[in-house]
Order: sequence, then C-alpha cells, then structure tokens
Amino acid sequence: MSDKSTLLREADEAFTELRQAVDGLEDETMRRVWLGTWGVREILIHISGWHREMIPALTRIARGEPSYPAGTYDDFDAWNARFVERNTGVKTADVMAELEASHRAFMAAAVALPDAQLAAGGAAREPFEGAGAGHYREHAAQIREWRRSGG
Repeated sequence: MSDKSTLLREADEAFTELRQAVDGLEDETMRRVWLGTWGVREILIHISGWHREMIPALTRIARGEPSYPAGTYDDFDAWNARFVERNTGVKTADVMAELEASHRAFMAAAVALPDAQLAAGGAAREPFEGAGAGHYREHAAQIREWRRSGG
C-alpha cells in the first residue's frame, strides 16, 4: 500500500474516532466551555476551519506551486480565533454538517494529489497530517477525556 493510501485511510479512521468522541452529545453539552474558552462545538469549528484553509493549499501543491506564502499561518491562535469568531451564531447541527462537508472536501483535495506529494518529505505531507489524522486524534482524545471526567 502506498504512503498516500495509508495516509488517506488513517485520516478517515481518525475522523471516525473524532465523530465517535462527540456522538450523542446534545447541543447544550457541546457548547459547555472546558478547553480554555472552547467547548466541543468550537473544537469542531476549528477543525473545519483548518480543512477549508488546507484545501486550496493542497490544490496549489497538486499544481506544483507552494502551498501558501511563508508566514501565512505563523500565528495559529489568531487563525483558530478567527475560525470560531466567524461561526459564533451558527447552529450546532450546521457546525456538524460543515465538519462532515469540509472533511469530504479536504479528503478529495488529498486524493487529487500525486502520490509523491504525500510521501515522506512530500510537499503535501505535513499540511495533510497537520489538518488530518493527527489533528483529529488530538481533539478526539481531549473530548473523550473530558467526557470520562464528567464533562
């Protein structure tokens, strides 16, 4: 199996883990703040935001262009805050729908990449892993721990 196939499969599996971590949470619970100034809802908005930011980056890489100008994402906290702020009044059901849609679009952008771009050292590897499997698992683990602790 190629690196690309493995990475795509791992991203889908990790996304399923994330969905399972939030499965059954009601709107009020998803809005409860417990991670700094965020609840589950904001975590999911932030994940969708990074999907939407990385889709054009992956598309540029597929064309042989740089993913984004140097320094664009140096301040992750500011980007994260922007994603959440833009979606302040969005219904939780719509946050969930956007999470699903953005994941599908993110994965489609990755599928379109030449295999070499997702191989070790390939230009798309880091942006894909950063917004994909590793990101999903990081937040799924936080959410599961929060739920175990009585969240």
